[in-house]
Amino acid sequence: MEIFDSHTHINGPEFKDDLFDVIVRAKALDVTSMLLVSYDRLSTEQMLALITKYPTLYGALGCHPESASSYDQEFERFLRQTLAHPKVKALGEVGLDYHCEVSKKLQRQVFEKQIALAHELNLPLVIHDRDAIADCYAILKGADIQKIGGIMHSFNGDATWAERFLELGMELSFSGVVTFGNAKEVKEAALVTPLEHLLVETDAPYLTPQPFRGMINEPAMTRYTLEFLAKQRELAPTKLAQITKQNAERVLKIND
Repeated sequence: MEIFDSHTHINGPEFKDDLFDVIVRAKALDVTSMLLVSYDRLSTEQMLALITKYPTLYGALGCHPESASSYDQEFERFLRQTLAHPKVKALGEVGLDYHCEVSKKLQRQVFEKQIALAHELNLPLVIHDRDAIADCYAILKGADIQKIGGIMHSFNGDATWAERFLELGMELSFSGVVTFGNAKEVKEAALVTPLEHLLVETDAPYLTPQPFRGMINEPAMTRYTLEFLAKQRELAPTKLAQITKQNAERVLKIND
C-alpha cells in the first residue's frame, strides 16, 4: 500500500530535530508520498532541501491568509522563483481565514492576486478556508478555476458545500478532522465526494486524527484517516490508498 499525504508541514520548525525519524515512521505506515506546504522563506528552504533529497516528496508555496499583509512585490518575486522549481507542484496554501485578525478585504485581494498568478503559471491551487466558505466559493467560482483546478485542503464544509466545490472542479482533501466525534457534517461531505475527487492529508503538525488527538500530528497518521474513510466507504484501505494517491498525482500533475 502507498499513501499520499496531500498536505503536510514537516518543513516547519516543529519537526527540525526529528525529521529523519518522521519520514521513516511515515514509510513504516505506508505513507510514501507527501506534498510539503511552505509559507515563508525558512520553511521554503527546508521544503526545497527535502524535495531535492527525496524522490516522492513535492512542494507548494503560497501566502497564507494570516500573512496577507506581508504580500508585496518582493514576496511575489520570491513566490515566482520558487514555483519555477520542477518539483514545486502547487500554489498554496492560499485562501481566506476569517478567524484571524487580518482585514477580510486584504485577504480577498491577496487571494485573488494569487489565483491570477496560478492561472498565469498553470499551477493548481491549495485552498485554505476557515469561517469563510461562502466568500471562498464565490471567489473561486468567479475565477474560472476549472482551468487549473486545485485542492480544498482539510475540507470542513457539509455535503451541500462539498457538491458545490466539486462542481467547480475542485478536489476535496480530508484530514484527521473527519475522524472526530463531533464532525458529522464533514463525515457526510466525505461520503458524497466521488472517489475520483477524494484526497487524504494530515496538515501535520495539526489536526491529529482519532485515537491520537492531543499528540503532535505527523504524516504517518494519514494511515488512520485513510483507514477511517475506507471503512466509511466500505472499501479496502489498499484500494482507497491507490485511488487517493492517483488523485493527488493527477491534480498536482506529477507524472506529466
